[in-house]
Amino acid sequence: MRVSVTVVPNARSPRVERLDAGRLRVSVTAPPREGQANAAVVAALAEHFGVPRSQVRIIRGAGRRHKIAEIAGL
Repeated sequence: MRVSVTVVPNARSPRVERLDAGRLRVSVTAPPREGQANAAVVAALAEHFGVPRSQVRIIRGAGRRHKIAEIAGL
């Protein structure tokens, strides 16, 4: 399953919001440095979908706020 993700780094609290079909807004407390926000996004998506972190990967947009993530096993 692939989803479009808009990332909000440095948020006050982490959360995942559904914008519409196939689009999510993921707020993370991590800063957008050295992959910290990306790791937090992977963790948040894994928790949201109830899968291990190893089944979530960012396939496009690793250096941008707009990303495409792939969740295996859904």
